[in-house]
Amino acid sequence: MSDESAGPTGSTVPRRQLGRYLTELRERAGLTAKAAAKELERSTATLWRIESGKTSTRSHEVELMCRVYEAPPDLTKALTALAKETKARGWWHAYGDVIPEGFDLYIGLEEAASQLDVYETTLVPGLLQTGEYAHQIIAAGHSDRDPAEIERRVQLRVKRRSLITRVINPPALSVVLYEAVLRCPVGGRKTMAGQLRHLVDVSRLPNATVRVVPFAAGLHEGVMSGQFTILRFPTVGGGKTAEPPTVFADGYTGDLYLDRPSEVEQYDMAFRNISSMALSEEDSRRLILETAGQYEQG
Repeated sequence: MSDESAGPTGSTVPRRQLGRYLTELRERAGLTAKAAAKELERSTATLWRIESGKTSTRSHEVELMCRVYEAPPDLTKALTALAKETKARGWWHAYGDVIPEGFDLYIGLEEAASQLDVYETTLVPGLLQTGEYAHQIIAAGHSDRDPAEIERRVQLRVKRRSLITRVINPPALSVVLYEAVLRCPVGGRKTMAGQLRHLVDVSRLPNATVRVVPFAAGLHEGVMSGQFTILRFPTVGGGKTAEPPTVFADGYTGDLYLDRPSEVEQYDMAFRNISSMALSEEDSRRLILETAGQYEQG
């Protein structure tokens, strides 16, 4: 088999589910990733992309993998069917030309999540950014890009906002911001005032809370942890979730995904600690509005 393109393809959740099953089968067969890749006539890097859910896989390729791993017929049938679902494309694939490498994985998880716990230290979370605010950030990070490309990136970010107001099963959104987010001027005063008032609008949605950790809280766990998002997923049957809870932390040079129970629990504890230092919803709303007023007054 020849290696596929390394570009992002297909639907995130089925890809990750299939990858976990195939990894488990390979390990049960006693094969290392290198040995399995050689048997399958694929590169180790490509096998890693399949197992980590970063690329879709054709049904006949999954069937071959199941044969090499000596999977039972019923499981082989189920996994080849799941492989077809990995080819499904979400709305964000229309923006494939401007999605940062690997970020389609996060957007797909975000779309599938039933709960999002978000902590941000410096900037408003992408999911809550206004178009004007997003434009300032994206233009600053891509100063060498064509204006049309920058605008496409802004459109993608703004379109993500519909997730929290969708009619069917909008996720529960719990956002905690360090006060620096309110004080970091992005764009002009009008842009910041509009962004902060948008945060207040979001905080009034029935499925969302937005709270602020004030500078006066002093040293707290969020100072050490940095920004992160915990994504949780709906149950699908027998009490099992479609995906394990996953922690996402985006960095300047790459993104980090953590889904081991011990890792998720550590971030759970951090989020609870950070939340305990935050102002109440009402006091947070008041602080955000006061800050917006200060920007407006100049």
